[in-house]
This record gives sequence, C-alpha cells and structure tokens, in this order.
Amino acid sequence: MELTSPPGNSSGTVPALPFSNLSEFERYMTLALHTANANDNTSLDRPAVSGPIVASLSMTLGVLSNIVALLILVKSYARLRRRSKAAFLLFATSLVATDFMGHVIPGAIVLKLYLSEGVPATQYARPDALCQFLGGSMVFFGLCPLFLGSAMAAERCLGVTRPLLHASLVSATRTKVSLSIIWLAALFMALLPCFQLGSYSYQYPGTWCFIKVLEDTAEADVAFVLLFSGLGLGSLTLALVCNTASGLTLLVGRMRKQRCNRQRARSHDIEMVVQLVGIMVTSCICWSPLLIFGLMSVTRSYEGSVGDDLATYRMLMITGVRLASWNQILDPWVYILLRRAVLRKIYLVTKRQVDLSSIRRWEPNSLHSAEKPTATSFPHCTVKET
Repeated sequence: MELTSPPGNSSGTVPALPFSNLSEFERYMTLALHTANANDNTSLDRPAVSGPIVASLSMTLGVLSNIVALLILVKSYARLRRRSKAAFLLFATSLVATDFMGHVIPGAIVLKLYLSEGVPATQYARPDALCQFLGGSMVFFGLCPLFLGSAMAAERCLGVTRPLLHASLVSATRTKVSLSIIWLAALFMALLPCFQLGSYSYQYPGTWCFIKVLEDTAEADVAFVLLFSGLGLGSLTLALVCNTASGLTLLVGRMRKQRCNRQRARSHDIEMVVQLVGIMVTSCICWSPLLIFGLMSVTRSYEGSVGDDLATYRMLMITGVRLASWNQILDPWVYILLRRAVLRKIYLVTKRQVDLSSIRRWEPNSLHSAEKPTATSFPHCTVKET
C-alpha cells in the first residue's frame, strides 16, 4: 500500500504505515508508553549501582572505628577497675561492643541485598525469614544504644549529684545486671512480631527491612511503631535531663572553688559528662529523624491519607535509616576524641596560641616600665628607695 505524497515531496510516494487506521496507531503508542513507564518504575524501585560501594565503605569505617574505641575503653577499664569510673567504662565498653555488632550483622545482610539488586517492589509486603531477622536486628541494635546512653547518663547524674549514694548503690555486679536487663528489654521489643504485635516488611528500595509503616498497616503495626518510637524518644529525653543536671552541678562546683583534691576528682566527672553530651548529641541527630518519620508514616498510612505522597514517605524513611546507621560510626569517635588526654592537648595548644598572640601585642616600653614599678603605678604601695 502506498500513499500519495504532498506537493512538497519530490519522491512522489511514502512508505505505508503498519496500521490500517489511526485508532490502531493510538493503541500501539499507548501500549508503548505503559511499557516504558513500567520499566521506569521498576528501575526506580531498584537500588542504585553505587549502593554496594557506599555500603562497603561505611561498613569498613564503622568496624575500624569501633575496634579502636574498644581497645581504648578496655585498656581504661583494666586500669580503673576499682574506681568510681569503672561502672561508666563498663557501660561505655558495652555500648561500643553493641554498636560494633549492630554494624556488622545488619550491614552484612544489607550488603548482600544490594549485591542481589534488592527485592522487587511487589515482594515488599511478603517478608521472608531473612527480612524477619534483619528487621529484628534493626530494632534490637537501634534501641540498645539509646537505652545504654540513658542508663549511662543516669549513672553519672547520680555519681555527680549524690556521690555517697552512688558509692553505696553502684557496683560492678549491679552494672552487669543492668546491662542484662537492657539487652533483654531490647530483645523483647525485637521479638514482638512473633506475638502478632506488629510486623516487619521490606522497605524501599528493597535492600533493608523494618517495621511496616507504609501500605496495608494494621492497628498492631501502629502500636509497634508507637512503642518503638516512644521508647527511643523517651531515652533521649532522659539522657538530656540527666546530662543537664550533671553539667549544672559540675558548673556550680567549679564556681565554688573547691579544694584541689576534690577538683582532681571532678576532672574525671567532667571528662565523662563531656563524653555523655557527645553521645547524646550524636544520638539525637542520628536517631530522631527515623523515630519521627516512622511515626508520621505509620499514622498517615493507617489513616489512608498517604496517596500520592508515598514516594516522599519512602524517601523520608530511607533518609532516616541512613542517618541512624551513622550513629554506630560516630559513637566510637566520641571516646576516641573526647578523652581527657586529647582534651588536655587541645586546651594546651589553644592556650599557647592565645599566649603567643598576647605577647605579640605587648610594646617594648610597657615591658621596660614593668621591670621598675613606681609609687605612681601602685598608689596603695610605698616604694622604698635604697
């Protein structure tokens, strides 16, 4: 079949279209567009090509940081086993060890999912055993650092504000019992889906698992997220209150100019409180977004008001979990950088720079006159001539 060309076409004919009429052409184009959109959506649900590289680098950095911090804390704990700082160091060592395990175990599973290009979006709501384990690990290793941080802040607050009561109550045995209770409480939270309270599901882009907060959420899922976020935010609040009380007590003690031996004891407290403030700030920055985004997502999903904002909430959740993963990388650096030896060096370097800048501002005349004080310089003193 040939069609007559328009007057401007010198060839005289054009090849026939492979459609008998225009409606067939429209159906063909519509089918092609739907296929292209489906392919685009599939590619968007897949993880980025650079994902395995970023996950590997992050995992390596976290492992090295935690190992260095563990060596420092174990050495300090062995040296100060019988002092008041021993309980704090035991808590801190347990926190870094938990961060280390929380970085290696979930990180290895996430890396495996990245290498397999993740789970298709159609399988998000059908979690397998691997997803159940990964989701439970995320909850357990997420709550443990928050619980431990608040427990450490409470222990230091008692030691700073009520030292005699702290000496009578806090011991190595009771500290180990407290650690066991914290770990058991976090484990109980992670196992709640086994008792039909909440559930885990794959999350966008199919490379990690967490509590179901989007799509087909039930009342149990809402309760699970409320409990998880409530405990996390409550732990951060408790740490903030205790650290504030400890800091104010130390500040008041400094202003009262206590005795020298008491000031040496207080220097240990200052070091520990500074480290606790660093842990608290790191936890607030890293964990607050995930806790808040989880509450927002599950509430909107349960109300059925997510609608066209599904992609936005997916991005909020993955941003929150990426920030939370950095908590396990930054926590060790609090103990590496905020040690008393490092802080003293920073102080000495800063003081030396200030002293040098002050000396450069002195004039030779003022130096010369300072060597021979006169009665004019000190009106309340009498200079005796010899």
